[in-house]
Amino acid sequence: MNKKMNQKMMNICIDIDGTVTEATYWLKHANTHFGRTLTPADVTEYNIDKVLGIDQATYNAFYARYGEAMHRESEIRPGASAVINRLYENHRIHFVTARSETMRSVSLEWLNSQRIPLDTLSLLGSHDKVRQARELNCDLFIEDRYENAIQLSLAGFQVLLVDCPYNRGALPRSVQRISSWHHVEPLIAKMEHETNSMKTLSHALPGYPFGMLQLAPA
Repeated sequence: MNKKMNQKMMNICIDIDGTVTEATYWLKHANTHFGRTLTPADVTEYNIDKVLGIDQATYNAFYARYGEAMHRESEIRPGASAVINRLYENHRIHFVTARSETMRSVSLEWLNSQRIPLDTLSLLGSHDKVRQARELNCDLFIEDRYENAIQLSLAGFQVLLVDCPYNRGALPRSVQRISSWHHVEPLIAKMEHETNSMKTLSHALPGYPFGMLQLAPA
């Protein structure tokens, strides 16, 4: 697919697990392996080990055994593929995930199976995404983890936080909570309009210290 190079491109960074995939993609395997009967309503913590009431080592062993299968079988959030495809026509799409580099092959396989285009894929093996966001010159980050959203916001990034039971909490002005992928495009259009308006003002009033664009509450 050829991008429309005559339009201003944004660098849009997107998390994968819980953001593009359904939030409880891991639940079926965890219930089977640990003999539980948890439902999505029970997942009110981001950390899976805490939801299951197990230690980190036990969870790590579970993930080492089932991680690839869970990622391969993940269901996609409604609307995500169609929205990302439309965004890709005019913007750069960078997937930035806490998955480790060992999951690159299955990650690309899954994205391809869902017909999701991308420019880059960064597997950090860590939840610290600020450095990579800076390297990618990120204009907007789409995320589901509350702590990531706050950290990115404090570093000066605009964030869309995909609403989940485990990420409820007060948000700064630069973080906008969304309940659906269908809300992404209108918010990006608003950002582009406000950015263009600020550029017009900056040309009309050179030297005026216009601040960073903020996402206003919906």
